[in-house]
Parts: sequence; structure tokens; C-alpha cells
Amino acid sequence: MNRYKEIKSKIQQHYDELPKNQKKIAEFYLENFDKIPFLNVQEVSEATHASVASVVRFTQRTGFKGFSEIRDEITNALQDHLRKKENFPLLDGHNIKEDILTAVANQEINNINDTINLNDRESFDKAVDIIFKAKKVFTAGLGISNLLAEILSYQLTQLGIFSKNFTNSYATFLEQILLLDKNDIIITLSFPPYSIDTIEAAKFAKEKGLKVISITNKQSSPISFYSDSILVVSSQNMLYTNSFAAISVLINAIATRCALKNKNRAVNMLNEMDAVSERMKNTIV
Repeated sequence: MNRYKEIKSKIQQHYDELPKNQKKIAEFYLENFDKIPFLNVQEVSEATHASVASVVRFTQRTGFKGFSEIRDEITNALQDHLRKKENFPLLDGHNIKEDILTAVANQEINNINDTINLNDRESFDKAVDIIFKAKKVFTAGLGISNLLAEILSYQLTQLGIFSKNFTNSYATFLEQILLLDKNDIIITLSFPPYSIDTIEAAKFAKEKGLKVISITNKQSSPISFYSDSILVVSSQNMLYTNSFAAISVLINAIATRCALKNKNRAVNMLNEMDAVSERMKNTIV
């Protein structure tokens, strides 16, 4: 695990045991990781409405000697992270008339670029490994997240991975989780406004000893504290809803990586589905 991810993981691991005022400090650190190197302890205190002593105690509770050490660690981690930054070259904006189609496209390109840079490859591979080793994969989300969860489940099924999307009609998420065993996993999709049902599902699954992968918009989102693996997606939109272009890219990347890990299974499943389609076609005729 690289230092950038390791520090964030350290804070998240201690989150539940922190007092309420120090949880706010933890959230501030996770949401403003790139600003910490430029702040002193007094500025962090003012930004979080906590005392200087609370800021120092927070750093100690999360495994650091004090404020200076965690700030230095974050500075070094960010330097490493910036050196590895990548960009996804689509439109460069040269000589393009600024209309709504172009504006939306450029927003989505920014989301994709940000998503690429927000996820280190170690975290991505860890999530895929959890999916690949699972007996059954269940996906969960509400609103547009439910549609995306269903797409992810569909794509995994196409690869020969048993996958099912939770619905919230005949039974609650918690009731459906009761039927899962320790070899199953749950993938939750959670974006603002965060659904309490989805967060509680992740928490309950975690309490039952199940692996939880969360696809969300930031490292400090409410669901991240109950997740074994977090994949962050930039979902900025000109409307009041979340954009799903970058989420679609991430979902496709997950499915593609799973297919590459077992090409024979993916090919066999495709051939069998083609055979079923041909059979149905002949039946209809």
C-alpha cells in the first residue's frame, strides 16, 4: 500500500473509536488531504471548531506522535501521489465552440480524469480480488445508484460471476443481508444525498463479517467507514443529480479486469449465452 492510501486508511480504521469532536477532525483531514501540508495546528483547530488539544489528541489516537508528524507524512505522500498522476486525453478544448454539449462533455472528461487520479491501482486491484474470490456478489444502492448497481451486477453475471442486485421492494437491505454467508460480498454505491438504507446495509454487512466494497464520491463519505475497499468516483454535474459517466467507466473497468483474471470462464459464459440466445430465437420461430 502506498503512503497516500496508508495514511487515509489509518484514519478510517480509528474513526469509530474517536469522540464526536475528533470525528469531525478526521473528516476534515480526509476531505482536505491536499491542504493539510499548508496548515498549522491553529488553522486546523479553527477550521474544525475544535481545540488545539483535540487536534493533537486526534493525531495521537490515529497512530501518529503529533500534528507535525502527520503533516509531514501527508506532505511526502502527496508528493509521491502527484508524481504518479495520470490524465485521460479526450478533448483538449482547442477551437471548440462553448455550447452546452461541449460543456457537459468537458465536465465528464474532468470527472473521468479525477477518478483515474483518485484511485491508486493497488486499491483497485484489491477490490477486484475481493470480487473474484467471492462465492456470490451482491450489489446495493438507491435512486440512480440502484440502476448503476444493477448494471454492475449484470456485467459480472455476463462473466460467469454469480451476482445479484438488492431491491428495496419486498424486503429491506438488512433482511436480504441476513441470507448472505461469510464467503459472499456486498458492493454498495453511495452518492449524495447519501441513503441511510445503503449506509446501514454496509454497516450491518461489516458486523456480520462480510467483505464490503464501496463505490462513492470521497474517501470520507459516511459509507467509507464500514468498507474494506473504497473506490472513489468524481460525480460532479451541472444539474442537481450525480453524473454517472465516470461511474460507468469504473464499472466497466471492474468487469474487464475480472474477465482478464479468468479469460476461459468469461469466454465459456459468452458462448453459453450465445447458445441460449440461439435456442430462444429458434423457439420463437
